[in-house]
Amino acid sequence: VEGQGVEFFNIGGDPEALMAYMVKNPGLLPNKDSLKEGDVGKRRKEMMEIISGTWRSCIEAGDGMGDPVKAATVENVDDLFLADVIIANPPSMGHIHCAQKLNIPLHMVFTMPWSPTKAFPHPLAAMSYGDADAKVANYLSFMMMELLTWQGLGDLINKFRRQTLHLDPISPMWGFQLLSRLRIPYSYLWSQTLIPKPSDWDDHLNITGFSFLPLASSYTPPKDLLDFLEAGPPPIYIGFGSIVVKDPQALTDMILKAVELAGVRAIVSKGWGGVGVGEVPDNVYLIGNCPHDWLFQRVSAVVHHGGAGTTAAGIAAGRPTVIVPFFGDQPFWGQMMARAGAGPVSVPYKELTAEILADSIKFALKPEVQEVAK
Repeated sequence: VEGQGVEFFNIGGDPEALMAYMVKNPGLLPNKDSLKEGDVGKRRKEMMEIISGTWRSCIEAGDGMGDPVKAATVENVDDLFLADVIIANPPSMGHIHCAQKLNIPLHMVFTMPWSPTKAFPHPLAAMSYGDADAKVANYLSFMMMELLTWQGLGDLINKFRRQTLHLDPISPMWGFQLLSRLRIPYSYLWSQTLIPKPSDWDDHLNITGFSFLPLASSYTPPKDLLDFLEAGPPPIYIGFGSIVVKDPQALTDMILKAVELAGVRAIVSKGWGGVGVGEVPDNVYLIGNCPHDWLFQRVSAVVHHGGAGTTAAGIAAGRPTVIVPFFGDQPFWGQMMARAGAGPVSVPYKELTAEILADSIKFALKPEVQEVAK
């Protein structure tokens, strides 16, 4: 963030703990183990910290890591901060309430659909329609997901409004779908080639295309990476980013076995999950941080968890994509890639085997799939 000349403010929360929780609970509702272990209480406490942090980020100078800067101690007015406009994503939760308190504009930006439509279901709604009308069910899925979210966090939001913002609480009838009712403008960051704008979205909802940072031009690859790339045909890329898995060694073993069965070379990202501990064969290269816009131009296919950013990078590079979803919107992006013909039908991580992964890699390397991806 700061490298692009934008100030950073820490609103709280632990991203690694959140990732571990989401892998453990891929659906919207927590499983029995999480309930027994008190994970829900921990998540609610963390969400209250984040919601409160959204307000602090609107009115405090600094980076949010230390004590707030008090106006009475500041000699230069430029050292103070007060937001003139808020750009936020839906899960930050505090957005509309902070905007109301400050009486400033709010613009939402997100990487997956959050506005009701009959065209497709909410990305987080893993639901079976049965005999229901698909268009109606799609539309209702957005309302259902927001209602469930409000039931889980509505009391925290109203506590935030009363105690921090000194605003009246919101009734349960108005709490969910507040952004839609107020017609808050959205910019959605994906390509209309992948997901066209639904016909039932009004002018305040826009699809603006993927957003990228051009990092490749400033990247200097290590010599051993260049040597690996030049030593044979283009490898595939396998990486699960910031996903935290319970057994990294089992994931590593499965990846290496799949690479062997598929008969390919591979660049495997270590990520947050600790993948790649121990020795690896000569046809595998373990990589740390590397710009996707540089690396994906040099591989034959990409295998990843289906995060919106990584999916976008693969599409931009014109590479077939194998998505192994763990949670959240990842299954949705897997469905979109398979529907476009740029990758195989995705298989959730909990159902994945080395054989299934190898077959998915082989599918992605078919000439017709390569052509569609381009």
